[in-house]
Formats: sequence, C-alpha cells, structure tokens
Amino acid sequence: MKRESFARVGLVLWMAGCALGATAARAENLEPQLVARATALREKALADTSAYGLVESLVNTVGPRPAGSEGDRQAVAWALAKLQELGFENVHAEPVTVPHWDRGLNRGTVLTPFSRGVVLTALGGSVATPPGGLDAEILRLTSLDAVKALPEGGARGKIVFIDEVMTATRDATGYVKAVAKRGAGASEAARKGAVALLIRSAGTSNHRVAHTGGIRYQPDVAKIPAAALANVDADFLAAQVARGGAVRFRLELETRSLPDEKSANVIGELKGRERPGEVVLLGAHLDSWDLGFGAQDDGSGCAVVMTATRLAAAGERPRRTLRVVLFANEEFGLSGATAYAEAHAAELAAHKMALEADLGTGKVWSMATGVDESQRGVAAEIAGLLKPLGIELGANTGRGGADLNPLRSARVPTLDLWQDATRYFEVHHTVDDTLAFVDREGLAQNVAAYAVAALAAAEWPGEWLPAPAETPAPGR
Repeated sequence: MKRESFARVGLVLWMAGCALGATAARAENLEPQLVARATALREKALADTSAYGLVESLVNTVGPRPAGSEGDRQAVAWALAKLQELGFENVHAEPVTVPHWDRGLNRGTVLTPFSRGVVLTALGGSVATPPGGLDAEILRLTSLDAVKALPEGGARGKIVFIDEVMTATRDATGYVKAVAKRGAGASEAARKGAVALLIRSAGTSNHRVAHTGGIRYQPDVAKIPAAALANVDADFLAAQVARGGAVRFRLELETRSLPDEKSANVIGELKGRERPGEVVLLGAHLDSWDLGFGAQDDGSGCAVVMTATRLAAAGERPRRTLRVVLFANEEFGLSGATAYAEAHAAELAAHKMALEADLGTGKVWSMATGVDESQRGVAAEIAGLLKPLGIELGANTGRGGADLNPLRSARVPTLDLWQDATRYFEVHHTVDDTLAFVDREGLAQNVAAYAVAALAAAEWPGEWLPAPAETPAPGR
C-alpha cells in the first residue's frame, strides 16, 4: 500500500460461483494437463511455508527501507541474494533514482483548553515547521470537500484539521475514500490560507498509532506542514473543538528533504520452455515506510511473488517466462514503476500478463481481470482453478496495483487478486507493521492463488490480446 497504491477506484465486483464451476468443468480453453498441474500446485503451495521465512528474513536482516535510505540499499542487496539463492535466472538490479526524505522529530500538543501531547506523524514529503514549531487555532472540517468549499481566506492563519473517519471494508474502498485528504489536503488547505494541516489518520487502528503516507503538493500554492493524528487523538481533538471556544495547537515537524539517491528495481526470471520472449510479470514493492518494519507493506507481497513464481516453475517450465519485479519506491512516487516501463519500453508488447501483490496477508477472495473481453472465458477458467481457495471471479475492470499503472497504460493485461482488506489498514503505514500481524495461513493462501494464476497465464497456449485502453488507476 505505497505515493499510495493500494487505490483502485470504481472497482465493481460480482459473484459468479455456479457459473465458475460450470466453466471450469468444461475447460474449453485450458488443457487437461494444465488443469491437473494447477490443481496439484494449488495444494502444494498451501502447504509451503517458505514465504513466511522470506518475510522474516527481510524484516529481521533489513527492517524499514524508505526510499533513499541505508535500509533501501540493504533491501536491494537482500533481494539480489535471495533471488539467486532461490534459483532465479537473469537476476539483476536496474538503477532507479529515488527521492530521499527524512521524518526527523515529530510532536504535537493541544495547548488550550488545557495542555496535552498527542500522537502524530508527519505525512511523507511534508515540509518542516519553523524551528520550535508553530502555534495556531484549529479549524475542524469533516472532509476534503469541506476544505475546498471554504471561501478564499477561510482558513487564514489556522491549522486545518480534516476529521474524516475511515471505514474498514473488504475491498479497500473505505481507504480509497479516506486517502484523498492525505494526498491533496495540504495544498487545498494552503489555498484557503492555512498554516498547517492535520488529518485523522487514513487507517482503522484503535491503537494509539498514527498512519503515515505520501502527500502531493501542488506547484501553484505554498507548501505547508502536514501530519496525521492517531485515531484516538483525533477523537480527543474533535472533542475539545466540540466543547466550544478556540482550541490552539502546537505542531513541530523537523522533516528534511535530502538530495535524490540511487536505488534499484530487482529482477529475476524463470525462462519459459517454448516462448521465453513472452513475459508474465509478478510484481511487489521492496521499499517501505520508516515507522514499522514493512512486514505487511510490502514484505509479504515480495515473499508471495518470489515463492509463487518458484513453485509455478517447478518441474517443467511453463511456456512463457515468469518474471519477478521488486519495484523501488512505490510509497513515495512510483519511481521504480516508471523506470521499469521506460527501461523495458521496447518489450512491453511481450508482457502478456501482469499481477501485483500489495495488500498484506488477508486471504484472496476475488479475481478481477483486465483482459480483452473476448478472453473472459479463459480468465473464468483460471478463476475456476482458484475457486477451492474461496476466490470468486470479479468483473473485467482490473488494472493491477499502483506499480502496474505504466504497464496498463501500455495495455498489458492484468489479473487482480483482491485480498481481504478488512484488517489490513489497522497496521498499514504504522509502527505496528511488524511480523506479529502477518497472517501465516493467509500468506500461504496468497502464494497458492498467485502461483496457480501465474502458471495458468504462462502455460495457456493461446495468444493473450492487449487489454482495453483506459486511464490507469491512481496510486494506492
């Protein structure tokens, strides 16, 4: 859940249980040998525990890995070594220039009606407050639209507090709605004269932890400091405002924007036996925010695609090449995704399918597709192979995650394996993103789903057509 990812706006999911079973039984497109192999792979992957070992290794030997940091550099070295160890071919790093931002010390204090410190964290990319911080009156609003609706100068000299509660949803649409204030709130508040922005965290944790994430300053307005409050502290601040009278707040952010650094996308392949020039890509992002250890976001995704690819290619290789891409800097600007598309522009037409893992370890419950409408039957049969895992066929509105945006612009087809996000945003971008919250059973189910879908996409003898042309989804 890198700039943020996650958000796939407007996804429509629909149930097709009975139809799936009938389609899978007919197997009009998938060869009987492939169906048998995928069935065996599904059970083997469910019993495989190596993905958790990869997450544990990344967390305990590297830890947090924000773009441009020493942890980022160590993560690249870790990924190169692990892919080699797992038997991948053509393992290499492709250079990516990434921003380097340092959080520094972050503090917040309610000054009136009485003094109380709160838990907050700077939003990624925020400018610093003046030395010693800034004090101003709170202006509480309940949505980004309410900020936009203020008259000119309506927030002059104040700290705008956007107090919008996020709803937990299985399909992550609650996050899609809540995250808008984080990305655009600072610039919209600045347009109305605000000196700083506070938001209720774009997350659902009831712990006293704040959720960070990137912001997007607009070039035509002044940059103001921006931070996210832990939900319990947002409750407290809202209660003080509700009591009436002016509520003053001191915000201190000692953030720094440092010179750009060099990072890398890390790539490994398992070559196809018949069509090695055609690629089925499995992607995740290697970077993380600095507050936690990036176990869910996106250490688990890295482990899923590495393990699923290895298992899918065990024994006889599939027809097409399986390629793992561990992207740099998804969280703070999609630098790796952009660099990959540019570096591989000449072969994007040979990318026949792409999948991305970036939603923690909740079990996959739906497979949306982003394929030519004439090939929905093939996709339905692939979904039929996943049905014993509790996975439904979704609509043909899939676009992949944020790191696949540039590939979708090039009309690369996608299979979107939607994980249950109900609890994911409790730890997302917080100090709680640790091994303790990794669901091992969910992780294994993810590996099985990705392995089967990747094998089927790579082994199907037909020709995958370009996906329908469309505008890529915003970053999650």
